[in-house]
Amino acid sequence: METAGKSESHVTLDMTGAVCPGPLAAAKKMVEAMDDGAVLLLISDCPGTGDDLRAWARHTRNHVLREEALESGRTGYYIQKGDPWIANVVLDMRGARCPVPIIETGRLIDAMAEGEILKLISNCQGVHSDIESWARTTRHELLGRVEEADGAYQFFIRK
Repeated sequence: METAGKSESHVTLDMTGAVCPGPLAAAKKMVEAMDDGAVLLLISDCPGTGDDLRAWARHTRNHVLREEALESGRTGYYIQKGDPWIANVVLDMRGARCPVPIIETGRLIDAMAEGEILKLISNCQGVHSDIESWARTTRHELLGRVEEADGAYQFFIRK
C-alpha cells in the first residue's frame, strides 16, 4: 500500500442535508462498526463537517485521508479506520523542518528491536523523498505511508 489516500471507499454514507454535528455522529457510529484499515466515504454539505472530522481524527486512531469536492456544494471525506500497521513507537515531527524528522527517526529506530515498527508523522514537504532514500540506504523497510487531509503524512517503517 503506497498511500491509503488513493484507496476507494468500502462504505458510503450520504449525509447531505444534515447539519453539524449530525454528519460526524453518523460517521463515528459507522466507523466503529468497520474493520481496521477500512475506508468510509462520508458525503456532506454542512460547512463544518471537515473541521469536525479532522478534530475527531486527531484524538482517535482514525484518519481523514482526503477530501473531494462534489457537485451541489457537497464534499466527500474519505475516512480510514485505524492504522494499516500497528506501530510499536510513534514519532510525531509535525512542524519540524527537514532533515530533522529523518535524523530523529534514525536515532529512535536505532534503539528499537529488530522487526518493530516506527510510525513517523511529518508535514515537512521534503520528507517523502528523504524517508524513501533513508530507508533504502539503512535497509529499514518502508511499509507504506498514509496521507492525512491536513497535509501531514504518516510513514510506517520496520526495523
